[in-house]
Amino acid sequence: MSNNEELIAQCRQKAQEWLSPAFDEATRKEVQAMLDDSDPTALIDAFYQILEFGTGGLRGIMGAGTNRMNKYIVGMATQGFANYVLKAFPGRKDLAAVIGHDCRNNGRMYAETVAAIFTANGIKAYLFESLRPTPEISFAIRQLGAQCGVNVTASHNPKEYNGYKAYWEDGSQVLQPHDVGIVEEVKKVKIEDVKWELNPDLLQIIGGEMDYDYMCAVKEGMVDQDVILRNKDLNIVYSAMHGTGRVLVPLCLRSWGFQNINVVPEQMVVDGNFPTVVSPNPENAEAMTLGMKLGTKLNADLVVATDPDADRLAIVCRNDKGDWQILNGNQTACMFYWYTIKNKKALGQLKDSDFMVKTIVTSELIAKIARANGVECFDEYTGFKWIAYRIRVNEGKRKYIGGGEESFGYLPYDKVRDKDAPASICLICEIAAWAKDQGKTLYDLLLDIYKEYGFQKEAAISVTKPGKSGADEIKKMMEDFRATPPTEIAGSKVVTVKDYKSLKQVSDGKESALDMPTTANVLQWFTEDGMKISVRPSGTEPKIKFYCEVPVAGFDGDYAAATAKADARINDIKKSLGL
Repeated sequence: MSNNEELIAQCRQKAQEWLSPAFDEATRKEVQAMLDDSDPTALIDAFYQILEFGTGGLRGIMGAGTNRMNKYIVGMATQGFANYVLKAFPGRKDLAAVIGHDCRNNGRMYAETVAAIFTANGIKAYLFESLRPTPEISFAIRQLGAQCGVNVTASHNPKEYNGYKAYWEDGSQVLQPHDVGIVEEVKKVKIEDVKWELNPDLLQIIGGEMDYDYMCAVKEGMVDQDVILRNKDLNIVYSAMHGTGRVLVPLCLRSWGFQNINVVPEQMVVDGNFPTVVSPNPENAEAMTLGMKLGTKLNADLVVATDPDADRLAIVCRNDKGDWQILNGNQTACMFYWYTIKNKKALGQLKDSDFMVKTIVTSELIAKIARANGVECFDEYTGFKWIAYRIRVNEGKRKYIGGGEESFGYLPYDKVRDKDAPASICLICEIAAWAKDQGKTLYDLLLDIYKEYGFQKEAAISVTKPGKSGADEIKKMMEDFRATPPTEIAGSKVVTVKDYKSLKQVSDGKESALDMPTTANVLQWFTEDGMKISVRPSGTEPKIKFYCEVPVAGFDGDYAAATAKADARINDIKKSLGL
């Protein structure tokens, strides 16, 4: 039997199990249709593996099958999660979980399923009354002293997706050993093992009181309220992209002192089909079109948006010609770090024990800014749970004052342990207010940063390889890069190679160890002329990602010219790597 025939046979066997009475009629019909189809592609994609926790938890296309998001996979994952929690806290009688969801289709049903299963296992479930931002779920876990939490969301993915972010008692998404332990428990669970029956005595609905506490905590991210009060009429346009920020972001902005907040009405409607965007991803310029249109009409100072679960943010400001300029995630992060350090120092708030955090694929310009100002900036793995890890390690010893990553996520305070778009939007509006005090825009501040610390452009290149065959291709690409690493990229000699899988670094022929908390399937190449290229398979999508950083010497304020030079180098990088 060939490998493909064996795989099909295995998938058919798994699919047959889904025809049992344990599954509802609609699911059985969907599975039977796959079994009857002469083309086995759909069957393989739906059953070739069990959807597992990656860097962002459980996430997949909704539908029947072990590799799909559905109430049975959610149920088995939750039963496994509950089993792990019971083992991790043996004999404890007051175990609790916080459960939330965003605007996605089936989100409420999945969240109620999760809550019911926790209660059936003797774990109290705090279930939000309706959709809430991801950072509020993280906050609530800490606020209520819960041992774990689940947020049903697929973040910024297209409408076909839903997901399941698993949290631990510190409010962070699960890390080793818990993520591995949960996966092992989930693997043991069969559909008949799932305890579906709600225990109403262990269910508590939460809502407005937690919103208030969360909003009070968000204000801890503020650096200088006086600058806000002087510019309280800053003209802000906000879009919720049909998701969870629709209520709390405007309220948080008002609580900080901003009074001129305008919303994009079409995108304040809760809708898991995301009718006004191709994809609800703040990284996509198209998603900001309606916001910019309203911003033009109202002569706004800036346009801000959150993704559906309100952990990521997007920012659009005026450039030197008065046109809209979309800031990328690295530029936004640089501005947060630069402003926080500069103004805490000016106000006498900066302490020797303060620290910041970025991820290894985020701009090195951030580390440069921190170093120049005597602030330690830690480098952690991709995924905000690693920034949360560093906060936890330093807790009680040092003060966290900010951290973020290139994928439009930032956290300016430590009461939450995940990306926090409501708090970050408030802070970027404070920065815009401070700029206005100086007669400048956010764009002007960005140019000031480049003039002081050097210009560089970052680009993320994603290569999508869907399905089982795609996963195999991505694996082979990483193996080939390790077997024969490039000696030069875009005509520049590679001087340092970092392999986070082996935790080894080779620099100018000398090998040394990388000090990281665990291994990761990431490679980095640093070139003689200052370029950095990072490559990693995505933990939540069928993609392999390349992150390029290209410096341009001698920046004189001409953003367009510097960008053109960097773009040419990025094209050379693509050619060198065969992308």
